[in-house]
Amino acid sequence: MNDLLDDLLPILFSVFVGGIIGIEREYQLKAAGLRTMILVTLGACIFTMLSMNLGESGSPDRIAANIITGIGFVGAGVIFKEDNRVSGLTTAVTIWICASLGMTIGAGYYQEAAIGSVVVFLLLIMFKYIQDIIDKISVRYTYQMTLPYEDGVVGKYEAVFKDHDLKSQRGKQVRSGEKYTIMWRVQGAAKNHEVCTKVLLNDTSIEEFKF
Repeated sequence: MNDLLDDLLPILFSVFVGGIIGIEREYQLKAAGLRTMILVTLGACIFTMLSMNLGESGSPDRIAANIITGIGFVGAGVIFKEDNRVSGLTTAVTIWICASLGMTIGAGYYQEAAIGSVVVFLLLIMFKYIQDIIDKISVRYTYQMTLPYEDGVVGKYEAVFKDHDLKSQRGKQVRSGEKYTIMWRVQGAAKNHEVCTKVLLNDTSIEEFKF
């Protein structure tokens, strides 16, 4: 009976820890949410318990190293690039830290796992608000415009960015006949982006505008 409780306790605790972190990810509508975080923490915990029970013949350190390698592949699956912006890094790192917490629980370090899970949960919440504050001060968007080709057209719109206190970096440029497609990476305060995009959306000379 005691052996059963010894095995059941870390499993239940890993589900609880993974659930706490998963709830925050689920609330943020991330690709890897509640179920993913619970399963990652639980899986790492079970593998660690197995490696501990195998003893020296089973090379516990090698099994632990393979857990980290395997989690690396899982984390890589949630990272993707869209419109010159990389997304999913925080979720990938969260998966990685959930695995480490599961391994900590499986090894019997419950106090360390409890403290670690609380710290991770608080950091995820706090960093979201800090990131929102930073974005209000400075955020980068990619602006893509398709315009009729004419001399000075690039400088004209870079002057528009400058008038709205936005810093622009010219990117890819493509000319097709009389059409000219230009891409800029533009950085500045969120409110300045909002005003600038309204001006550009009302510009009748812009045939297509993406941001």
